[in-house]
Amino acid sequence: MNRIVFPIVALSLALSSGAAFAQSLPLPAPSPHGTVTQTVGITDITVDYSSPGLKGRKVFGTLVPYAQIWRAGANAATKVTFGTDVTVADKPVAAGTYSLFFIPTAKAWTVVLNKNKDAQNQNYDDKLDALRFEAKPEKAPKRERLAYIFSNTADDSTRIDMEWDELRVSIPVKVDTARNTAAAIQAHVDGNWRPLAAAARYYMDAGKDNAKATELVDASLALKPTWFALWTKAQILSNGGNFKAAYPLAEKAYELGKADANFFWKADVEKALAEWKLKI
Repeated sequence: MNRIVFPIVALSLALSSGAAFAQSLPLPAPSPHGTVTQTVGITDITVDYSSPGLKGRKVFGTLVPYAQIWRAGANAATKVTFGTDVTVADKPVAAGTYSLFFIPTAKAWTVVLNKNKDAQNQNYDDKLDALRFEAKPEKAPKRERLAYIFSNTADDSTRIDMEWDELRVSIPVKVDTARNTAAAIQAHVDGNWRPLAAAARYYMDAGKDNAKATELVDASLALKPTWFALWTKAQILSNGGNFKAAYPLAEKAYELGKADANFFWKADVEKALAEWKLKI
């Protein structure tokens, strides 16, 4: 029995060791992986692809047949990721990751963005196309390996160029940088009111330092007048006995709070309004 089991175990160990060695051994890939990213305004655009080589072959019309869908690279799907909503060839495209395809012909190419980011030639479904447009191929300096390049980049536009052999196909992209920047600024402002209001409550509740609490809550309200900050300021004023100034702030906090599903101090505000009204 031992003479039979030992060779099997030894063979198993040899095979597993060989597999581990093969997995850890770096070797040149026939179509190496590449990524290229360009920031346009505040929007990142990335192309993720594998780069086949010419290797003395005729590519377009032969290796890459005309009038057939082509995954725009090798190995895994070629992917394009847009960090914000953009327009591609003057057509709107939502932020996200898409698989990129071409349908080449001798005179014109169809560029395709597909919502299945992992789509390949064999499982491509045109019902999931997010965009199609026609592009004219251009003459380009000869390239042994397929490459994606960003060119003519400005604050609100860029161009994705696919170059291989002596051919270039371009994908024009526009970005609404002014709108994206305004939205980012507003999000920053909207996010910063919260820690200031929370800090104001800390000073009010823990140390009863109304002066510091007032400074912080006023800074929060300058960024965004929320029910939370208004209610905090109303409480600060009431702590100082100024119910006349506190009451209208509590009223405003109550009106804003009713529109918020997370108005967790609703009962406290209602109680304060009833009590403060009698003290004015």
